[in-house]
Amino acid sequence: MTTLLITTWVGALITLCCFTFLIKDNPFYRFAEHLFVGVSAGYYLSTISFHQVLKPNLLAKIWPTYFASGTAAEATPEYILIIPGLLGLLMLFRFSSNLSWVSRFTVAFVMGVSTGIAVVTSAEQYLIPQVKKAIVPLIVSGDYFGSFSNLVLVVGTVACLFYFFFSTEHRGPVFGNVAKVGIWYLMISFGAAFGATVMGRISLLIGRFNFLLSDWLHLIK
Repeated sequence: MTTLLITTWVGALITLCCFTFLIKDNPFYRFAEHLFVGVSAGYYLSTISFHQVLKPNLLAKIWPTYFASGTAAEATPEYILIIPGLLGLLMLFRFSSNLSWVSRFTVAFVMGVSTGIAVVTSAEQYLIPQVKKAIVPLIVSGDYFGSFSNLVLVVGTVACLFYFFFSTEHRGPVFGNVAKVGIWYLMISFGAAFGATVMGRISLLIGRFNFLLSDWLHLIK
């Protein structure tokens, strides 16, 4: 009971500290901000980075006797993982003003591999499915809504492609008008995405108000 009471009061006070930013930037808000960043960084480094990433994927495979448990402790060590481990250690040179260039080897390796994986993944998960969904019949017999939806999809795809085609200036009856239609499509999609983001933030705000009025002040049930 005492632990729950303390937790509730701490959560309520930190929530109020965050709300003070609505007036202006102040020490209460900065305290909550620094506390959140510090706790998040500590949790990420101790729990996620070490126990969920570094230990099971590197240490337990190089030295299974010391870091693995159960049947995994009898596995054959994978010494090839020493190479990525050394690449990770090179990132510590970022703290040196004279030897910070050493970390660029790791950055270059990670960026190269990540780019190669991202290109294939993006093509398989986004580009190809979008192309398949854009290849639809414009007229669906007996389905007026489906025909209209397919027409909007095809026109929007073509118009957006025209807008992002920068090799030709967006002028004239074709490139100029079609590119403008693409801009409208993009603005509508950005607006919908922004609206969804705002609704998500509002739901979080409602959750905080519900916590303050219900769990802290007990004004509502």
